Amino acid sequence: MGLAPAPQVIDPLPRGAAVRVSGLRHAYGRREVLSGIDLDLGRGVLAGVVGENGAGKSTLLKILSGEVRPDSGTVHHRGAFGYCPQEVVLNDALTVRQHLEFFQAAFGLADLHHAEEIMDVLRFSEYHGARAGVLSGGTRQKLNLTLALMHDPQVLLLDEPYQGFDWDTYQRFWDLAGRLRDTGRSVLLVSHLAYDAERLDQLWRLEHGVLRAEPAAAA
Repeated sequence: MGLAPAPQVIDPLPRGAAVRVSGLRHAYGRREVLSGIDLDLGRGVLAGVVGENGAGKSTLLKILSGEVRPDSGTVHHRGAFGYCPQEVVLNDALTVRQHLEFFQAAFGLADLHHAEEIMDVLRFSEYHGARAGVLSGGTRQKLNLTLALMHDPQVLLLDEPYQGFDWDTYQRFWDLAGRLRDTGRSVLLVSHLAYDAERLDQLWRLEHGVLRAEPAAAA
């Protein structure tokens, strides 16, 4: 008797894609916030999802990051995720340096070189010894973003990443996002308003559970 041929493994991601979402559905009770979402995020793409508060944008990112299990649908991806949630999750008793060292151990990083580069770009390197509890809202968000990016992930999921930033830091954030895109990283950020849509390669609007493509000036 001959051996049966090994099953062929078909890569669900097309060439050049970093994330593929198919038929994603999720509800809270009777309220369906995601109604069959389909989304392809390419490599080296800076993309955005906009929608009103409560539209399901944060739920979408939580599902993509693995924090929430969808009711149905599939998510395929390549490479490590970096997830910056809207809610800043920090320990107020720990210093900035202690947060970095904790995440360094969690990610298994040899050093903090990449984290320190991000801190330098966002201009808060002098806060290494400050406890998180005494930081301003904008500086806490800088730390939140640094923790999400410090392991140099291939796919970045950013939920309102610039809330609390002053104008200079806001511009620095977009410079950083552009650099990440130019090095082949895929960046997906969500916001309730389409600020700086001209910087994006792709833009979708999430409304009534449905994701629709909108024009993006950078495309």
